[in-house]
Parts: sequence; structure tokens; C-alpha cells
Amino acid sequence: MPSAATLVRRPHAALAAMLACQVGLHACAQGVRLAAPLNVLAQGRSAWSVGLVMTMFAVFPALLALPAGRLADRRGYHLPVRLAAGCALAGTLLAAATQNLFTLCAAAALSGAGSGFGMIAIQRSASRLAGGDTERLRVFSWIALAPAIAGLFGPMLAGLLIDHAGFSAAFLVLALLPAATLLAAQAVPVEPPRAPAAQAARKASAFGLLRLAPLRRLLFVSWLVSLSWDVHGFALPLLGVERGLSASALGGILAAYAVASMSVRLLMPLLAGRLVRRTLLTAALLLTCAVFGAYPLLRSAWAMAACAAVLGIALGMVQPAIMATLHDLTPPERHGEVLALRSMAIHASMAAMPLMFGVLGSAVGAPVLFWLMAAALGAASVQALRIGPQRG
Repeated sequence: MPSAATLVRRPHAALAAMLACQVGLHACAQGVRLAAPLNVLAQGRSAWSVGLVMTMFAVFPALLALPAGRLADRRGYHLPVRLAAGCALAGTLLAAATQNLFTLCAAAALSGAGSGFGMIAIQRSASRLAGGDTERLRVFSWIALAPAIAGLFGPMLAGLLIDHAGFSAAFLVLALLPAATLLAAQAVPVEPPRAPAAQAARKASAFGLLRLAPLRRLLFVSWLVSLSWDVHGFALPLLGVERGLSASALGGILAAYAVASMSVRLLMPLLAGRLVRRTLLTAALLLTCAVFGAYPLLRSAWAMAACAAVLGIALGMVQPAIMATLHDLTPPERHGEVLALRSMAIHASMAAMPLMFGVLGSAVGAPVLFWLMAAALGAASVQALRIGPQRG
């Protein structure tokens, strides 16, 4: 196992290993996210059963986020990532062995928890590879590539395997991804022992961090950014149906988002030295606000695809800026806890908001959902201007 000093001498190797670990865990969860509900439907079960399985992906990461963050602060990278990979591995193997509603819910819960648990440890340790503000933005730009890569690779792998080899084979191959994560984690150096400040932080309440006004504003902005993608994913099909768009046209619109998001994340490490984070954050929120305001006014698939591409650019830029600023605003010994607070808010929202979207969508229609989100993002841009001063 590499020594702690290697973290400084070989940051690129450690960063590549962390990126591989997050891709493995996230691609596994995304593959199960496709395979589990399809399996439920193949068994002839109701839409309620599908909803139950999908809820498991968000509920368990929300419940386990705070223990995961504290464990990462206390024990560093390796133990949390091993536990995360173990959860995902157990869930996929259980689903490979037998498929019923219980095992599919367990697979969803364990793979979702593994992805969320691992993400907290990976993001916390990644910040320690950076020597300054510019380098931190660059590091999180690379780390932000992992969900984009996994979001394309995991479902594609699962879909091909389901079509050609069946559900059991799909779950079994998906289990290889967290197994690969365990191997890739060996390239990440072991952290030095905890400092006395970290021991004291263990006794403090994680929610006490919310007394820091800049951090509170940033967590609100982070939640809204996550919510905006959920609204987009929910309301776009409704709007597309109202406009008479085909399923392939809607798929092309979502693909435009994915390509643009991945492209801007590839460019950001090269441009990090020229970017001012608060300006970047505010500009991205205003751009996202404009996209949500324009969507309901569009009629053609090409215009919506252009809007989706702009949204991909905006949200692709904003994620690394949020993560870098989050680490600046928080004491180093409590990075895991603040990442846990962010994860709790996002996953609780993922579990609860679809029902609210459904009620609102039925009551006021998809265009109003877009405009409500635009108004919230406009308010968030004002909060982004007030984030500061940064720590240290």
C-alpha cells in the first residue's frame, strides 16, 4: 500500500484511482437503476412496486449519509470505500441469485447506499489532493466526470446484458464494477492519523455547521441545482408529449444534455486557472434560470435540444464550483460531515419530490413547473453572490 507521503508526490495517480472508484460505484447503481424496475415490470407487478424499488435508491443514501461522512472524517478513504463497494457487491449478487420484490428492493438500497457512501469519501479525499483554490476547482472538475461517465456506461451495459443474457447475468456483471472499485482503491494513499482538532470535531453536531451563513447559502444553492435536474427529467417528457414529440426525439434532447455536460467538464480542468468561482457559480445559475424560462416557449425538438445543451454546460460548470467552495467554507476535519449534509438533502429530495412534481404537474402543467424552477434559480443566483468569505 502506498504511504501517505505519496499523496503529494503522486496526486495524478491518486486522482485517477478515485475517479475509477467513483465510476465503478456509480455505474453499478445506475445499471441497477435500469435493471431493477425492468425486472419488476417483467414479473407483471404494478407501478406501485416500481415506485417502491426506485425509492430505495434515495432513502438509504439519505439515512446513511451522516454516519458515512463521520466515518470518512474519522478513518479516511479506505474503510468507507471498502464498505461502499461491499454494499454494492452484496446487493448485485443478491439480485443475481434470485429476483423478487424483496431482493430487488435490497439491491436498489445497497447499490444506492454504496454509491452515496463512496461518493462522500471520494469527494472528501479528493480535496486533499489540491494545493490551492485553482487546483481544487481542477480536481473537482475531474471528479465531476465520474457521474457523467457512469450515467452513460452503467445503463448501457445493463441494457445490453438484459437483452442478450437475461437479468441474472446483468446483475452478475454489474457486481464486477464494485469489485473493480476495491482493486482501484489500492492506488489511493493511506491518510496520516487524525489531528487533535478532528477528534474534537467528532463531538460536535454536524447540523451546527449550518450556523455558518455562507455554508448555509451554498447548501441551498446545491440543493436547488440538484432539484433543477430532477424537474427537468420529470417535466421534459410531459412538455414533449404536449408538443407531440416522439420518444426518440426526447431521447435526443436528453443526449444533448449529457454530451454538453461531459464536454464542459473535460474543458474545465484546462480553464480552472482563469475562472473565478463565485462568478462562475452565479453565471451558471442565471444561465440555468434562462433555460428553464425558455423551455415552455419552444415547439421544436431541435430548439429543445439546444436548450438542453446549454443546460448541460451550465450544470456541468456549476458542480465543480460548488464542491470546491464547499470545501473552502468548512474546516478540513469536518469535510465528510458537510458532504453528508449535502447528500442527505439531495437524496431526501430525490425520494420525496417526484410525488410533489406529480401533484403540481397535474394541477398546473409542465410549463408552470419550468417557470417555478426558473424563479427559484433566479433567487439562488442572488444567494450565490453572497457566498463568502471563503475559509483560509
